Amino acid sequence: MPKNAQKQPVRPMTSGEIERQRRVREISFWKKLLLFPLSLLLRLWLLTLRIEISARERRFLAADTQTLIVVFWHNRLFVASDLHRRFRGQKRMNGLVSPSSDGAWIAAFFEMMGIGSVRGSTSRRGGRAMLEIFRKLAQGEDVAITPDGPRGPCYKFNPGAVLLAQKTHCPIVLVGTEYSRAIRLNSWDGFIVPFPFSKVSVTLRVYPYEPRWDALPPQELAEFFGRELMTLTAQ
Repeated sequence: MPKNAQKQPVRPMTSGEIERQRRVREISFWKKLLLFPLSLLLRLWLLTLRIEISARERRFLAADTQTLIVVFWHNRLFVASDLHRRFRGQKRMNGLVSPSSDGAWIAAFFEMMGIGSVRGSTSRRGGRAMLEIFRKLAQGEDVAITPDGPRGPCYKFNPGAVLLAQKTHCPIVLVGTEYSRAIRLNSWDGFIVPFPFSKVSVTLRVYPYEPRWDALPPQELAEFFGRELMTLTAQ
């Protein structure tokens, strides 16, 4: 930068801009009705899938003694709601959803699929969303995290799940899902959609909270969990 160049002063946000940052978008009841056929179709689609999971992992998920931070890669989310319904239905599951207009549609769809929503992102309502997630975990509800979502980069494990575990001492559960027959969408993450009646192989890797985590930088722990989740992922 030239010596005589001066930094431009940062303009403070107006009250209207601050309010827009805090606002959580919602959709009307009539728009929610438009989503109902899609949610019904997805439920029927999921019922056709043959999910394979070990007896030990079934027993772990069925136990309601622990609250879990469940972690999927973003492109493996298709079966997340059905895994919860089949094996973890005694616990409420919550997902982090953007407070934007697009997020409003996703939150409404999640509700129809039996999943709660915490509205926030790294750029909007992040602090409030984190506090709400803390409350959900403290109340005994599970939280699902996509560490590379919502916009990537794909397979980049951001430290949000690690920070939650450090603060709440809840176990982190990495979930790998592989499909016998599926297609990849032309999206930023190559979202994977299994064909109806295909087989889904599910593998869990459970990491109970360890006190030593508190002494480690969140990014270092995130890189470790990212490598571990990749071992469950066939690219």
